[in-house]
Amino acid sequence: MKILFWIIIIYLAAINLVGFTLMGVDKRRAVKGAWRISEAALFLAAVLGGSIGSILGMRVFRHKTKHWYFKYGMPAILLAQIALVIFILTR
Repeated sequence: MKILFWIIIIYLAAINLVGFTLMGVDKRRAVKGAWRISEAALFLAAVLGGSIGSILGMRVFRHKTKHWYFKYGMPAILLAQIALVIFILTR
């Protein structure tokens, strides 16, 4: 059971780092006018557990903060994930 706990912790740390990094890379590419990371990929990182990293990336890099579907979608994903964890832990 301890191993599973640490695997989950390491996974969540990694996917949140990915979400944060994707926001930063996409912002840099937007400023340079280069090829961009798709919005689907940004949301996928959040859905796979990287919502906190994605939200932090939005704030730190000031990226996608004016798009309503990011402004409200990322926190909605986080709330859904918190609800899922609470549901799993109380069963």
